[in-house]
Amino acid sequence: MNFIYKATTKDGRTISGTAEAINKQALLMLLHKQNINPILIEVEKKTKLSLNMEIGLKRKVKSQDLVIFTRQLSTMISAGVPLARSLSALADDSESPYLREILNAVTKDVESGKTLAESFAKYPTVFSEVFVAMIRAGEEGGILDKILKRLAGQVELDESIKKKIKSAMMYPIVILVVTVLAFFGIMLFIMPKIAHIITSLAGPKAKLPIYSQVLLDFSRYCTDNTIIHFIPGLNAIPIINSTPNLIIVFIILIIGFYRFLKYIKTEKGKYRFHSWLLKIPIVKIVVLKVAISRFSRTFASLMAAGVTVLDALEITGSAIGNKVIEAELKVAAKEVQEGKQLSEPISKSQHFPPIVAQMLLVGEETGQIDQVLSKIADFYEEEVGVLIDGLAALIEPIMIIFLGAAVGLIALSVMGPIANLTRQIPTSSN
Repeated sequence: MNFIYKATTKDGRTISGTAEAINKQALLMLLHKQNINPILIEVEKKTKLSLNMEIGLKRKVKSQDLVIFTRQLSTMISAGVPLARSLSALADDSESPYLREILNAVTKDVESGKTLAESFAKYPTVFSEVFVAMIRAGEEGGILDKILKRLAGQVELDESIKKKIKSAMMYPIVILVVTVLAFFGIMLFIMPKIAHIITSLAGPKAKLPIYSQVLLDFSRYCTDNTIIHFIPGLNAIPIINSTPNLIIVFIILIIGFYRFLKYIKTEKGKYRFHSWLLKIPIVKIVVLKVAISRFSRTFASLMAAGVTVLDALEITGSAIGNKVIEAELKVAAKEVQEGKQLSEPISKSQHFPPIVAQMLLVGEETGQIDQVLSKIADFYEEEVGVLIDGLAALIEPIMIIFLGAAVGLIALSVMGPIANLTRQIPTSSN
């Protein structure tokens, strides 16, 4: 939900702007964290563009465009170019129309006296909470150029991990889809003709192997319960069947899948889905390693930027992408607030390995938490890469075996009865 607000800053300036939040209370909490006292908050009237965004036409900025922008802004600020002029120049130079539009709006906000973090916070789909928090810390500490360099590297690393996971998943998904389509194609187009040949040669009471009978029965069910019936020797003749058909089943499955996707977008649904992922043997390892590497890298970056431990834990929890681990970090934040060191609640975690707690303890004792966590992040990012490459190499032969078994079963179900037809065809003497 988008809101329009008017507020006063810590130094007495009056500012106004727009922000996105779940509700008015969430926006109040966000503004108070930024040391901004709201005077007026009201819901922004929906424009045609905002309505289009709500029905799924929301535009996005590619990670590569964001990385290029971040690095270029860091270079320009390091060279002493004023922030507003840097943003304006980068907006003109951007190849992404949406990013250009955002940067033009951010430039106007900065020229009107707003901070860069406040301006970026209006676009949470482009600039994440971690991104905004680090920019805010960089502005307050006077090290914005260094923070921007660190951010660019972090965005690149995150995108690299996402690409590896997507590429590893693409092959089995394609093979699975092709296999399912080929199977139903055989059931609908080929098996009815083979069944007709077997019946005409061996008679309707021919005894077939159980696997052949199962495939033939399933093929008969498919052809009897679709809106197209296949008549041997003729082209497919479309007729409407009065009995429940497979099309209805597929529609029900699609609706069920849509409702499932909608459910896992809710807080309760996300938690249950993420909890379920952490129980699947191989998936659990990948999810945990990705979450730990993301936690370590994000937390280290925030600590190095000067963000407090409690704020860093809150931001990191929402950036990990797993609600179960996020809940554990919230519990850890409460214990830290009570005076405990972070390594203590992390050591009790069911999902963080002991090495993370031990390394954190070393970092707390030496005062180098950010450096220690960066090393943990490097280690787990490398582990994720090795694991994904290994899974990708393992999945290929498994899918080949699966395909071979499916083809072999179908071939055996078809060729077996045909090979035995001579024994089942009634002789003239009978």
